Order: sequence, then structure tokens, then C-alpha cells
Amino acid sequence: MMRQPDLRRSNAYLRGLNAEFLAVWLLRLKGYRVLARRFRGPEGEIDIVAQKGRLIAAVEVKARPSLEKALESVSLRQQRRIARTLLYFQTRCPSLCGLDCRFDLIWVGTWRWPKHILDAWRV
Repeated sequence: MMRQPDLRRSNAYLRGLNAEFLAVWLLRLKGYRVLARRFRGPEGEIDIVAQKGRLIAAVEVKARPSLEKALESVSLRQQRRIARTLLYFQTRCPSLCGLDCRFDLIWVGTWRWPKHILDAWRV
């Protein structure tokens, strides 16, 4: 029998997967090419790495009750880890090294279309 905390963690994981699925489709509809999902580097993970023209976007996806809570949930420490992981991603794909980088956030609220926040933070 599954304990209560494990059930909550499992539900949160499934909500996160669903949010990432919606985020990927939103990006594709906006003309982005998804290069990687859940990319892991030595220092962290990026939910989605996407390209549009000469721009590479590291996209953090947050399923939260409000946009404010989603923005608050990305700490300065996490922002720095994502930035270092994006640099690592670019070193593994040399053709991407000269491109501009941006850090975006996609908020997925309950029964809402995902909201894409361009340039959500700078490192």
C-alpha cells in the first residue's frame, strides 16, 4: 500500500509531466524547435531547450496555482544552475555556440492555457 506522501509526490510528478507536454506543444505552435526535454548536465536539469532562429531558450516549466507562485518558485540558485546547464548543453552541440540565449518560464495553471513568459530572468 502506498503511503500518503508518496501519493502526493507521484501526483506532483504526473502534473509536471502533463505541464511539460503542454509547454512543448505551446512552443511548437509558436515556431520553436524543441532540441531537448529534461536535459541533465553535471550541475542541473533544464525542462526544455528550444530554438527559434538564432535564439536558444532554456525553458523552466512550472505547474502552480498562480503566475506569481510560478515566478517565485524559481530561486536565484536554480536560475544559476539552469544557466550553467545551458552552457554545458551548448558545449555538447558546437553548432549552437554562437547563438543568443534566453531564460523563459512557462506557467501551467489549472484549466488554463499555458502562459509563456519571455526572458523571465537574466543571469
